[in-house]
Amino acid sequence: MSFGAGSGENDGSGVALGERLLRAAEGLGVVLPEPEEQWSGIAVYVDAGLDRRVRVRAADEQRGTFWVYLQSKGLRLAGGRTADPAEVVRAVRAWTGGAGLAETRDQAPCVGFRPWALAHEREPLGAVELEWCCRLDGIHMPPMNRFPRVHALLAAAYAQPVLRQLMPVTSHFNLWFSTGTPARWDTTRVGSMIWPHDEGFYGVRNRSESLARFETPEEAVAFVVAALPEGIGPAL
Repeated sequence: MSFGAGSGENDGSGVALGERLLRAAEGLGVVLPEPEEQWSGIAVYVDAGLDRRVRVRAADEQRGTFWVYLQSKGLRLAGGRTADPAEVVRAVRAWTGGAGLAETRDQAPCVGFRPWALAHEREPLGAVELEWCCRLDGIHMPPMNRFPRVHALLAAAYAQPVLRQLMPVTSHFNLWFSTGTPARWDTTRVGSMIWPHDEGFYGVRNRSESLARFETPEEAVAFVVAALPEGIGPAL
C-alpha cells in the first residue's frame, strides 16, 4: 500500500493534471466535479455537502504516476498511487459521490487504508484514540515515513497505558502530552517533552531545560512516565 509533485507540460502537473483527468473521465463517460483547487501538480475535488475531498498529486519521481488521498471532515483516511488516470477518476467519482472506503477501493484498487480508518467510518473514534491512530499511521504516508525515530517514539509512548489515554501532541518532531482536547501548552500539558533528534539521542526536556538523554525511545518514555503525577485520568 502506498500513501507525496512534478512539473512540466506532459507529466500531469499544474492545469495539465486536471485536463488529463478530465479527458480520462470523458473516456469513461463520467462527469467529474470541477476542481476546487488546482496548482503545480495538484488537483482537489470536493463534495461540500459530505465534507469530503480527494487530493490528487502528480508523482515527483515517476512522471505520469498519481498520488490519490481521500479525506473526510479534514481527516485523511486513505491513499494510494497509480499510473492509471482512469483509476483516479473512479476514486474521485466514488468518494465524492458518497461511497464508503471499501466501496471506493473496489472502484479504485490503488486506494489503501488502515483498519482504524474503517472502524472510524463505521463508528467515529474518540478524539484521543483518533489522534493516536493518525499519528501512528504516519509511518505509512509521506512525508512522515521518512522519520523512523519519530515513529519509534510514538510507538513507545502508545505502549504505555497512562500515556495512551492522553492527547499526543507533536511540534517540530517534539512529543508532549495533554490532559485536554484541544491541547494547550500552558494549561493542559502534563509531564515532560521528548525530542527524538537530540544529538543522536532521545532527549527529555522541561521547556528549554534538558533533563536527560537516552539511547532508546522506550527509556525516554519510561523516564517521563515515572515523573507523572499520580491519578491522571483520560484527556477530556
